[in-house]
Amino acid sequence: MRIIEKIKQEGMKKWLAKLLLIKLPLAFIAVTVLWVFMLKWVPVWVTPLMVSRSIEYRSDEDFRTHKKWRRYEKISPEMAKAVIASEDNLFAEHNGFDWKEMRKAIEDHKKKGKKLRGASTISQQTAKNVFLWPSRSFVRKAFEAYFTILIEWLWGKERILEVYLNVAEMGKGIYGAEAAAQEFFGKNAADLNRREASLITACLPNPIDRHADKPSQYVNKRAGQIRALIPKLAYPEWIEHQKTPR
Repeated sequence: MRIIEKIKQEGMKKWLAKLLLIKLPLAFIAVTVLWVFMLKWVPVWVTPLMVSRSIEYRSDEDFRTHKKWRRYEKISPEMAKAVIASEDNLFAEHNGFDWKEMRKAIEDHKKKGKKLRGASTISQQTAKNVFLWPSRSFVRKAFEAYFTILIEWLWGKERILEVYLNVAEMGKGIYGAEAAAQEFFGKNAADLNRREASLITACLPNPIDRHADKPSQYVNKRAGQIRALIPKLAYPEWIEHQKTPR
């Protein structure tokens, strides 16, 4: 009854405008901030991509989802370094977006006619993996940017990397460093060496078709490039499992 009275007093157009432009956006912001804040402490057990893959391979009787959450301290620093070397060299320095890499990708596309490549940071990939559906559109990109800002603000770099290393797709039905380490090398993520970590990371752009335990010539070459780059990059102090307050 109160809503009907308000509509009568304000008029339908004014009431709808207030609802769509003020109330719904504020409600969305409040809910998403609470959601992101909660996941600063709670493990991410399932993601939209995991659900999508399960539906995609529902007719495959051999398909299984393999994932095991591990705190950052239980994952080899070599895995963290390999991911940064492969996916986001400036992870420790940027605020969620690598504007230089974005401009370079656009320039390569315009001047050299190259296919427009992704320039997503680890923060952006984490936001996409945890909160958004697996598709490509300007709308999804806008939401990705929004959630990237939120996790940079509320989580911080260590939590972002911890979540990424637990939810990133690293093989068919394989999510996270622990599942990948067990599946490909028969060991825990804490025990991965640099070579093994680089092989897993070299498969990340296309983990369904590439395999760390049976690497192609390309994967071996890419893994070698990652290993060569690792010593040249700057890393946060906590990368070697030195604890920082959360």
